[in-house]
Amino acid sequence: MAAILEKLNLKKELQNHFGFDSFKGRQEEIIQSVLDGKDTLVIMPTGGGKSLCYQLPAMILEGTAIIISPLIALMKNQVDLVRSYCENDEVAHFMNSSLNKTQTKKVKADLVAGATKLLYVAPETLTKQENIDFFKELKISFVAVDEAHCISEWGHDFRPEYRRIRVMIEEIDNSIPIIALTATATPKVRLDISKNLQMEEPIIYVDSFNRDNLFYEIDAKGTREEGLTKVVKFAKQYEGKAGIVYCLNRKSTEEIAEMLRVNGINAAAYHAGMDSAVRTKTQDDFIMEEVDVICATIAFGMGIDKPDVRYVVHFDIPKSLENYYQETGRAGRDGLPSHLYALFSYKDIEKLEKLMRDKPVAEREIGSQHVMEVVGYAETAECRRKFLLHYFGENYDAKGCEKNCDNCKNPKEKIEGKDDILLTLKAIDSLDENFKINYIVNVLTGAKAQEILTFKHDKNQYYGKGSEHDKTYWNSIIRQAMLNNFIYKEIENYGILKLTDAGRAFMKKPKSIKLSINHEFNTESSGAIASQTGAVDNVLLKVLKDLRKKVAKKHSVPPFVVFQDPSLEDMATQYPITVAEFEKITGVSKGKAMRYASEFSDAIKKYVDENNIDRPDDFVVKSIVKKSVLKVYIITNIDKKIPINTLADNKNLSLAEMYHEIETIVSSGTKVNIDYYIDELLEDWQKEEIYDYFREAETDSLEDALAELGSDDFELEDIQLMRIKFMSEMAN
Repeated sequence: MAAILEKLNLKKELQNHFGFDSFKGRQEEIIQSVLDGKDTLVIMPTGGGKSLCYQLPAMILEGTAIIISPLIALMKNQVDLVRSYCENDEVAHFMNSSLNKTQTKKVKADLVAGATKLLYVAPETLTKQENIDFFKELKISFVAVDEAHCISEWGHDFRPEYRRIRVMIEEIDNSIPIIALTATATPKVRLDISKNLQMEEPIIYVDSFNRDNLFYEIDAKGTREEGLTKVVKFAKQYEGKAGIVYCLNRKSTEEIAEMLRVNGINAAAYHAGMDSAVRTKTQDDFIMEEVDVICATIAFGMGIDKPDVRYVVHFDIPKSLENYYQETGRAGRDGLPSHLYALFSYKDIEKLEKLMRDKPVAEREIGSQHVMEVVGYAETAECRRKFLLHYFGENYDAKGCEKNCDNCKNPKEKIEGKDDILLTLKAIDSLDENFKINYIVNVLTGAKAQEILTFKHDKNQYYGKGSEHDKTYWNSIIRQAMLNNFIYKEIENYGILKLTDAGRAFMKKPKSIKLSINHEFNTESSGAIASQTGAVDNVLLKVLKDLRKKVAKKHSVPPFVVFQDPSLEDMATQYPITVAEFEKITGVSKGKAMRYASEFSDAIKKYVDENNIDRPDDFVVKSIVKKSVLKVYIITNIDKKIPINTLADNKNLSLAEMYHEIETIVSSGTKVNIDYYIDELLEDWQKEEIYDYFREAETDSLEDALAELGSDDFELEDIQLMRIKFMSEMAN
């Protein structure tokens, strides 16, 4: 059979069955491998044409190809697509739990008759013995395992049932060839796939992961409100264009979709908690251009073939770089320029870590490694494309990026890294190449970690040799040593650092090497990383902070009473010069603008004129109406002296969330009187001491206040309540 198939003109077969004139990339080689009956592993980025690699061989070979796919919801779409190229519907079927007995009987009849060339099944379908027995009677041409990364515990979408596929294939016929396909697989995941499927000397095809039409950008998220504002401003740049906004939870998808709609952007939410009919309609509306933007959880996008998605936003940073790559890969499939914009905050990382606490130890370890890689990607000041491709095992010269990521477009100053790279390599070598990044960093910085003391590595000659720099710095050095191929992570023991031949050569003969140090999101103001959505002007910010001190002194109030830091940062982004423009600034009410805007306006206007700055367009993000409803509810019920904890319970908010809502109301210029509530909780002396503290304080930080006042006599919540009272009376 193989000899006959080699004589086939595959381009002619492609034209006959699917109407295409040519193959993409390495499709033809892959298809020939399948036709030759060889086990084949295909790593091909989203949009590269993986499906054709099994669809065409299935049409050519005798018998039926079984296609194992994880998503029942997408099988009908895949079957419909194949049928659209053929005269008869019998050519492709799916078999899963969505079919009734009559429909299943029809599918089986077509299979027995030999009319079906492709049968899509979920792994669960193969667990039923009656199905196994049925498939034994058929001529199976090969088995295609789609989304094969689901096999690996190190994959971003591990599904235990996928690990039983090999056992089920053996029950049908041990000699059936296998083609496994995925868009995202690190070297570790590739090894897992081939091992678990027991592929015999598989032919492995790895396409380049580079998508040179995509612009990669990471921005500091700041507060949730700042993040929402950034998403709206970003989407406004692409008004009328197709985009996807990814979030980790359902509530965020609905909130962002609503916020986009009130700002004139045609958006809809999509998540697994919605009725299936609503989800299907939303998906169809997006494809048919009835909706421009989908705000979705990761439940959206797999199998969606929409070529003109111009941007993908991550409101929450993904759990892994595999997730990130797959989700961003849904942009720009038509080859035209597209923008990938992700918001990053350490609070989001803490949330991801909390979600893993109840997982089994092995799963938690894998999840932690994935999160560490995401943090490394966000923090890196090197070319993002180079970092991402390196993660998937592909070498890339950053010169090829041509300013098509934020770091290459706005590069940080480079430093000489020869000595510190050398110190890092020596430390790894002295520890017998047996530890992970965090451990090496702890050794270099002289950390008193229990593990280090247990292994007595505090006696290591390199312990504390890098203590003049912080952990962020040494993480940078190690990451860049990896990017320069001096060290690598061992595949079998994922995360353990090993020296390469190039690394050992560098140790013998060190040479000059220039490096960029990572971004620090906890020290950078929201938006400080260069962004097309507008960045804080740090020079102007310092001018405004100095002016705030003078104005505060003149009015005999603490600086934060005049304007809080988020307000100054917004001014240093928007450059307001009129009272109306000041009213659009975060936390600035009409009254506050009337009281303080004049002096700040003069300073900003002078700065803008002297530095020839083009001020941003007159655009303000509108809030969601329900926020105003909540605000009215809170103010009305505080006037009625309803206990604040009762207000929180009635609105399904935690007490901390309710305090935050009240603070937002006060910072926007509305006075509230919560004495009735405070009097029930605090003694007079406590109220006076906290109030007096804020009169003299330089900042409104609750943590600083608690440190000064002492945790023996005060709770953080008590101080927060008094801060609300203080700001209400002094700032408004």
